[in-house]
Amino acid sequence: MSYFTKDFIKFFKGLNKNNQREWFHANKKDYEAHVKEPFKAFVQLIIDKMQKVDPSVVITPKDAIFRINRDIRFSKDKTPYKTNVSAAISAGGRKDHSKPGIYFEMGHDKFGIYSGVYMPDKNQLQSIREGIASQPKEFAKILKAKKFKSYWGEIHGEKNKRIPKEFHEDAETQPLIFNKQFYVMTQFDADKILDPKLDKIIMDHYLAAKPMADFFYDAIYG
Repeated sequence: MSYFTKDFIKFFKGLNKNNQREWFHANKKDYEAHVKEPFKAFVQLIIDKMQKVDPSVVITPKDAIFRINRDIRFSKDKTPYKTNVSAAISAGGRKDHSKPGIYFEMGHDKFGIYSGVYMPDKNQLQSIREGIASQPKEFAKILKAKKFKSYWGEIHGEKNKRIPKEFHEDAETQPLIFNKQFYVMTQFDADKILDPKLDKIIMDHYLAAKPMADFFYDAIYG
């Protein structure tokens, strides 16, 4: 049996066309019944499964799930709601993007899964670059692994035009040292949300990304 119903996608199709507080409150019962509660239960399921692999993932759905309300204070887009639900499951939850785990979002038009380090600070970025430079063979082996290539393909992220001189030689061999973000992503059509094996899809991606995530974690915190 699927974790979500077609009413999940239907709600977000409606919200996408009517992104207004009046519409949201008029349909709040549908949101709670078909989106909020099923998503909360599903996130708890994934937390439980991940915790068996990584005991440091001691968080609750509240620690992982992002609010559906948009922060419009500094945005030209004043629509009040996101048109998806999302969660970041890791040792740090949604408030600490430096601890790699798994992030996924579900809406009316797509289902996306992501992993890696999205917003490292200056010191964390330095540590990641040092980790790559000091263990180039191990890092290359992780990226060339069949499972990683199959599920994720490659690491993405914005790049710096300039990097510290100490990394110039290493960057010739591994250009990812120029990155200031290190994340992987894959996206599916929204119908995938209704797959009865949705938990397995997420866990398979999580396990395929884990060697990369562990490498980054060790570089930052090891």
